[in-house]
Amino acid sequence: MPYPVAWTLPEPMLISVNGPDLPSLHTAEPKWDGFRTLVSVDAGRVVLRSRRGTEMGPAFTEVMAGAAQLPDGTVLDGVM
Repeated sequence: MPYPVAWTLPEPMLISVNGPDLPSLHTAEPKWDGFRTLVSVDAGRVVLRSRRGTEMGPAFTEVMAGAAQLPDGTVLDGVM
């Protein structure tokens, strides 16, 4: 049975882009193909969640195994 993580994941960083093809005072975030995820390691426990908090670990076992080798206190934010 999973045990609760002692701390919560930080909010994901969102990109905002201003460009010549955007109207004035508008911003956008590029859409990358994949899943936006946050991975954290705390006391040897790996947590992999979507930016909305959905547990993603069971779908990405290879990422979970690799992240288990990271040092405690590691937090990564990215797209897989």
